[in-house]
Amino acid sequence: MSITIADLNSKSRDEFVTALANVFEHSPWIAEQAAPQRPFAGINVLFTTMKAAVDRAPVELRLGLIKAHPDLADRTQRAASLTADSNAEQNTAGLDRLSDAEYDAFERVNNAYRSKFGFPYIVCVRRHTRDSILRDFERRLPNDVAAEMQRSIEEICRIAALRLDQLVTAEDRLSVQGRLSTHVLDTHSGKPAAGIAVELIELSDLGLSRVVARAVTNADGRTNQPLIGGRPVPIGKYELLFSVGDYFAGRQVPLSDPPFLDRIPLRFAVSEPEGHLHVPLLVTPWSYATYRGS
Repeated sequence: MSITIADLNSKSRDEFVTALANVFEHSPWIAEQAAPQRPFAGINVLFTTMKAAVDRAPVELRLGLIKAHPDLADRTQRAASLTADSNAEQNTAGLDRLSDAEYDAFERVNNAYRSKFGFPYIVCVRRHTRDSILRDFERRLPNDVAAEMQRSIEEICRIAALRLDQLVTAEDRLSVQGRLSTHVLDTHSGKPAAGIAVELIELSDLGLSRVVARAVTNADGRTNQPLIGGRPVPIGKYELLFSVGDYFAGRQVPLSDPPFLDRIPLRFAVSEPEGHLHVPLLVTPWSYATYRGS
Protein backbone atom coordinates (compact mmCIF):
# COMPACT_ATOMS: atom_id res chain seq x y z
CA MET A 1 0.00 0.00 0.00
CA SER A 2 1.49 3.35 -1.06
CA ILE A 3 1.56 6.61 0.84
CA THR A 4 1.89 10.17 -0.44
CA ILE A 5 4.86 12.30 0.48
CA ALA A 6 2.45 14.79 2.08
CA ASP A 7 0.93 12.12 4.33
CA LEU A 8 4.39 10.86 5.21
CA ASN A 9 5.46 14.38 6.21
CA SER A 10 2.38 14.77 8.43
CA LYS A 11 2.92 11.58 10.42
CA SER A 12 4.32 11.52 13.91
CA ARG A 13 7.97 10.55 14.27
CA ASP A 14 7.09 7.00 15.30
CA GLU A 15 4.57 6.62 12.46
CA PHE A 16 7.12 7.94 9.97
CA VAL A 17 9.74 5.45 11.15
CA THR A 18 7.25 2.57 11.07
CA ALA A 19 6.21 3.44 7.51
CA LEU A 20 9.81 3.44 6.25
CA ALA A 21 11.34 0.92 8.65
CA ASN A 22 12.11 -1.74 6.06
CA VAL A 23 13.06 0.39 3.09
CA PHE A 24 16.53 -0.59 4.27
CA GLU A 25 16.33 -4.24 5.40
CA HIS A 26 15.77 -4.65 9.16
CA SER A 27 17.33 -1.19 9.70
CA PRO A 28 14.79 1.34 11.08
CA TRP A 29 17.66 3.49 12.38
CA ILE A 30 17.96 5.00 8.89
CA ALA A 31 14.36 6.23 8.94
CA GLU A 32 14.91 7.45 12.50
CA GLN A 33 17.80 9.65 11.36
CA ALA A 34 15.75 11.01 8.43
CA ALA A 35 12.65 11.85 10.48
CA PRO A 36 13.92 15.14 12.01
CA GLN A 37 14.61 16.57 8.54
CA ARG A 38 10.97 16.64 7.47
CA PRO A 39 9.13 17.99 5.57
CA PHE A 40 10.51 16.51 2.36
CA ALA A 41 9.67 18.28 -0.90
CA GLY A 42 9.73 15.03 -2.86
CA ILE A 43 10.86 11.44 -3.02
CA ASN A 44 14.32 12.27 -4.37
CA VAL A 45 15.27 14.44 -1.40
CA LEU A 46 13.80 11.83 0.95
CA PHE A 47 15.93 9.09 -0.58
CA THR A 48 19.02 11.32 -0.62
CA THR A 49 18.52 11.99 3.09
CA MET A 50 18.18 8.30 3.92
CA LYS A 51 21.20 7.40 1.81
CA ALA A 52 23.24 10.11 3.54
CA ALA A 53 22.47 8.46 6.89
CA VAL A 54 23.99 5.24 5.53
CA ASP A 55 27.02 7.01 4.05
CA ARG A 56 27.95 8.73 7.31
CA ALA A 57 27.31 5.70 9.53
CA PRO A 58 30.32 4.11 11.25
CA VAL A 59 31.77 0.95 9.77
CA GLU A 60 30.18 -1.26 12.43
CA LEU A 61 26.69 0.01 11.64
CA ARG A 62 27.22 -0.32 7.89
CA LEU A 63 28.43 -3.89 8.40
CA GLY A 64 25.32 -4.59 10.46
CA LEU A 65 23.18 -3.28 7.60
CA ILE A 66 24.93 -5.65 5.19
CA LYS A 67 24.50 -8.62 7.54
CA ALA A 68 20.78 -7.85 7.91
CA HIS A 69 20.27 -9.15 4.37
CA PRO A 70 19.62 -12.81 3.53
CA ASP A 71 21.67 -15.11 1.36
CA LEU A 72 20.21 -15.47 -2.11
CA ALA A 73 18.32 -18.66 -2.98
CA ASP A 74 18.84 -20.11 0.51
CA ARG A 75 16.13 -22.71 1.22
CA THR A 76 16.35 -22.39 5.01
CA GLN A 77 16.11 -18.60 5.01
CA ARG A 78 13.24 -18.66 2.52
CA ALA A 79 11.31 -20.87 4.94
CA ALA A 80 12.10 -18.87 8.05
CA SER A 81 13.52 -15.39 8.01
CA LEU A 82 13.00 -13.54 4.73
CA THR A 83 11.07 -10.32 4.97
CA ALA A 84 8.07 -9.91 2.67
CA ASP A 85 10.06 -7.44 0.54
CA SER A 86 13.07 -9.75 0.19
CA ASN A 87 10.83 -12.72 -0.60
CA ALA A 88 8.99 -10.79 -3.32
CA GLU A 89 12.28 -9.52 -4.79
CA GLN A 90 13.83 -12.99 -4.96
CA ASN A 91 10.64 -14.40 -6.49
CA THR A 92 10.68 -11.69 -9.17
CA ALA A 93 14.11 -12.93 -10.29
CA GLY A 94 12.89 -16.54 -10.28
CA LEU A 95 15.04 -17.52 -7.29
CA ASP A 96 12.08 -19.49 -5.91
CA ARG A 97 12.05 -21.69 -9.02
CA LEU A 98 15.68 -22.73 -9.48
CA SER A 99 16.72 -25.93 -11.18
CA ASP A 100 18.95 -28.33 -9.24
CA ALA A 101 21.94 -27.11 -11.25
CA GLU A 102 21.11 -23.49 -10.39
CA TYR A 103 20.70 -24.30 -6.67
CA ASP A 104 24.08 -26.03 -6.71
CA ALA A 105 25.67 -23.02 -8.45
CA PHE A 106 24.16 -20.56 -5.97
CA GLU A 107 25.21 -22.69 -3.00
CA ARG A 108 28.77 -22.87 -4.33
CA VAL A 109 29.16 -19.12 -4.85
CA ASN A 110 27.28 -18.21 -1.65
CA ASN A 111 29.64 -20.41 0.37
CA ALA A 112 32.73 -19.06 -1.39
CA TYR A 113 31.59 -15.47 -0.88
CA ARG A 114 30.74 -15.88 2.83
CA SER A 115 33.98 -17.77 3.44
CA LYS A 116 36.02 -14.91 1.99
CA PHE A 117 34.11 -11.83 3.21
CA GLY A 118 32.17 -12.97 6.29
CA PHE A 119 28.90 -11.38 5.18
CA PRO A 120 26.20 -12.22 2.61
CA TYR A 121 26.46 -11.38 -1.06
CA ILE A 122 24.01 -8.59 -1.84
CA VAL A 123 22.71 -7.56 -5.23
CA CYS A 124 19.59 -5.69 -6.31
CA VAL A 125 17.87 -8.76 -7.75
CA ARG A 126 15.15 -6.76 -9.51
CA ARG A 127 17.88 -5.56 -11.90
CA HIS A 128 19.08 -9.07 -12.74
CA THR A 129 18.20 -12.48 -14.11
CA ARG A 130 19.42 -15.70 -12.50
CA ASP A 131 22.29 -15.98 -15.00
CA SER A 132 23.47 -12.40 -14.52
CA ILE A 133 23.44 -12.78 -10.72
CA LEU A 134 25.73 -15.80 -11.01
CA ARG A 135 28.05 -13.86 -13.35
CA ASP A 136 28.07 -10.94 -10.90
CA PHE A 137 29.09 -13.30 -8.08
CA GLU A 138 32.09 -14.42 -10.11
CA ARG A 139 33.12 -10.85 -10.98
CA ARG A 140 32.98 -9.72 -7.36
CA LEU A 141 34.69 -12.63 -5.63
CA PRO A 142 38.21 -11.30 -6.43
CA ASN A 143 37.46 -7.99 -4.62
CA ASP A 144 39.00 -7.18 -1.26
CA VAL A 145 36.78 -6.72 1.80
CA ALA A 146 36.75 -2.90 1.70
CA ALA A 147 35.79 -2.79 -1.97
CA GLU A 148 33.10 -5.41 -1.48
CA MET A 149 31.62 -3.63 1.53
CA GLN A 150 31.28 -0.49 -0.57
CA ARG A 151 29.76 -2.44 -3.45
CA SER A 152 27.31 -4.08 -1.04
CA ILE A 153 26.20 -0.68 0.27
CA GLU A 154 25.67 0.53 -3.29
CA GLU A 155 23.46 -2.48 -4.02
CA ILE A 156 21.56 -1.98 -0.75
CA CYS A 157 20.82 1.60 -1.80
CA ARG A 158 19.53 0.37 -5.16
CA ILE A 159 17.22 -2.05 -3.35
CA ALA A 160 16.05 0.72 -1.04
CA ALA A 161 15.38 3.09 -3.94
CA LEU A 162 13.11 0.53 -5.59
CA ARG A 163 11.28 -0.15 -2.34
CA LEU A 164 10.81 3.55 -1.72
CA ASP A 165 9.60 4.07 -5.29
CA GLN A 166 6.89 1.45 -4.71
CA LEU A 167 5.96 2.78 -1.29
CA VAL A 168 5.86 6.59 -1.67
CA THR A 169 4.06 8.63 -4.33
CA ALA A 170 5.18 12.15 -5.11
CA GLU A 171 5.27 14.58 -8.01
CA ASP A 172 8.88 13.61 -8.69
CA ARG A 173 10.06 10.06 -9.23
CA LEU A 174 13.28 8.14 -8.64
CA SER A 175 15.14 7.02 -11.77
CA VAL A 176 14.74 3.31 -11.09
CA GLN A 177 12.47 2.10 -13.91
CA GLY A 178 13.25 0.84 -17.39
CA ARG A 179 11.20 -0.27 -20.36
CA LEU A 180 11.31 -2.97 -23.02
CA SER A 181 9.02 -2.60 -26.02
CA THR A 182 8.49 -3.89 -29.55
CA HIS A 183 6.48 -3.29 -32.70
CA VAL A 184 5.97 -5.21 -35.94
CA LEU A 185 5.99 -3.67 -39.40
CA ASP A 186 4.65 -5.71 -42.31
CA THR A 187 7.01 -4.53 -45.05
CA HIS A 188 5.20 -6.75 -47.57
CA SER A 189 2.13 -4.50 -47.36
CA GLY A 190 3.88 -1.42 -45.98
CA LYS A 191 1.64 -1.32 -42.90
CA PRO A 192 1.86 -2.00 -39.17
CA ALA A 193 1.15 -5.67 -38.44
CA ALA A 194 -1.87 -6.06 -36.16
CA GLY A 195 -2.84 -9.26 -34.38
CA ILE A 196 0.58 -10.90 -34.11
CA ALA A 197 1.07 -12.94 -30.94
CA VAL A 198 4.33 -12.06 -29.17
CA GLU A 199 6.11 -13.86 -26.34
CA LEU A 200 9.04 -12.49 -24.32
CA ILE A 201 11.18 -15.30 -22.92
CA GLU A 202 14.00 -15.02 -20.38
CA LEU A 203 16.75 -17.44 -21.37
CA SER A 204 18.80 -19.41 -18.86
CA ASP A 205 22.11 -21.27 -19.09
CA LEU A 206 21.48 -23.69 -16.20
CA GLY A 207 17.72 -23.77 -15.73
CA LEU A 208 14.52 -23.59 -17.69
CA SER A 209 13.77 -20.55 -19.78
CA ARG A 210 10.60 -18.78 -18.68
CA VAL A 211 7.95 -16.67 -20.38
CA VAL A 212 8.05 -13.15 -18.98
CA ALA A 213 5.22 -11.60 -21.02
CA ARG A 214 2.66 -12.42 -23.69
CA ALA A 215 0.91 -9.84 -25.87
CA VAL A 216 -0.80 -9.30 -29.22
CA THR A 217 0.06 -6.36 -31.46
CA ASN A 218 -2.59 -3.67 -31.93
CA ALA A 219 -3.58 -1.64 -35.01
CA ASP A 220 -0.29 0.28 -34.76
CA GLY A 221 1.72 -2.95 -34.72
CA ARG A 222 2.63 -2.31 -31.08
CA THR A 223 1.64 -3.92 -27.80
CA ASN A 224 -0.80 -1.97 -25.66
CA GLN A 225 1.70 -1.95 -22.80
CA PRO A 226 5.48 -2.32 -22.75
CA LEU A 227 6.57 -5.94 -22.45
CA ILE A 228 8.42 -4.82 -19.33
CA GLY A 229 7.66 -1.44 -17.78
CA GLY A 230 7.31 0.27 -14.43
CA ARG A 231 10.37 -1.60 -13.11
CA PRO A 232 13.96 -2.28 -14.13
CA VAL A 233 14.50 -4.49 -17.17
CA PRO A 234 16.65 -7.28 -15.69
CA ILE A 235 20.15 -7.73 -17.09
CA GLY A 236 20.22 -10.94 -19.09
CA LYS A 237 19.52 -12.76 -22.33
CA TYR A 238 16.06 -12.85 -23.91
CA GLU A 239 14.12 -14.11 -26.89
CA LEU A 240 11.17 -12.42 -28.56
CA LEU A 241 8.98 -14.94 -30.39
CA PHE A 242 6.65 -13.60 -33.10
CA SER A 243 3.89 -15.79 -34.60
CA VAL A 244 3.94 -14.42 -38.15
CA GLY A 245 2.68 -17.49 -40.02
CA ASP A 246 -0.84 -17.11 -38.68
CA TYR A 247 -0.74 -13.39 -39.40
CA PHE A 248 0.08 -13.75 -43.10
CA ALA A 249 -2.29 -16.71 -43.52
CA GLY A 250 -5.09 -14.62 -42.03
CA ARG A 251 -4.42 -11.95 -44.65
CA GLN A 252 -4.61 -14.56 -47.43
CA VAL A 253 -1.01 -13.99 -48.51
CA PRO A 254 0.06 -16.95 -50.69
CA LEU A 255 2.35 -19.11 -48.56
CA SER A 256 4.19 -22.38 -48.96
CA ASP A 257 2.97 -25.36 -46.93
CA PRO A 258 4.39 -25.29 -44.34
CA PRO A 259 5.11 -21.55 -44.43
CA PHE A 260 8.74 -20.52 -44.92
CA LEU A 261 8.48 -18.29 -41.80
CA ASP A 262 6.11 -19.37 -39.05
CA ARG A 263 7.43 -18.33 -35.63
CA ILE A 264 10.37 -15.92 -35.67
CA PRO A 265 12.75 -15.82 -32.65
CA LEU A 266 14.84 -12.71 -32.01
CA ARG A 267 17.56 -13.20 -29.38
CA PHE A 268 19.11 -10.19 -27.68
CA ALA A 269 20.63 -9.09 -24.37
CA VAL A 270 19.80 -6.37 -21.85
CA SER A 271 22.63 -4.53 -20.08
CA GLU A 272 20.97 -1.29 -18.90
CA PRO A 273 18.11 -2.05 -16.48
CA GLU A 274 16.94 1.56 -16.23
CA GLY A 275 17.15 2.22 -19.98
CA HIS A 276 14.56 1.95 -22.74
CA LEU A 277 15.22 -0.87 -25.19
CA HIS A 278 13.02 -1.18 -28.27
CA VAL A 279 13.32 -4.39 -30.33
CA PRO A 280 11.15 -4.21 -33.48
CA LEU A 281 10.47 -6.75 -36.21
CA LEU A 282 10.30 -5.83 -39.91
CA VAL A 283 8.85 -8.80 -41.71
CA THR A 284 7.59 -10.25 -45.01
CA PRO A 285 6.49 -13.86 -45.60
CA TRP A 286 10.08 -14.62 -46.72
CA SER A 287 12.41 -12.32 -44.74
CA TYR A 288 12.81 -10.34 -41.55
CA ALA A 289 15.10 -7.79 -39.91
CA THR A 290 15.50 -6.02 -36.59
CA TYR A 291 17.56 -3.27 -34.97
CA ARG A 292 18.19 -1.79 -31.56
CA GLY A 293 15.84 1.11 -30.93
CA SER A 294 15.24 3.30 -27.91
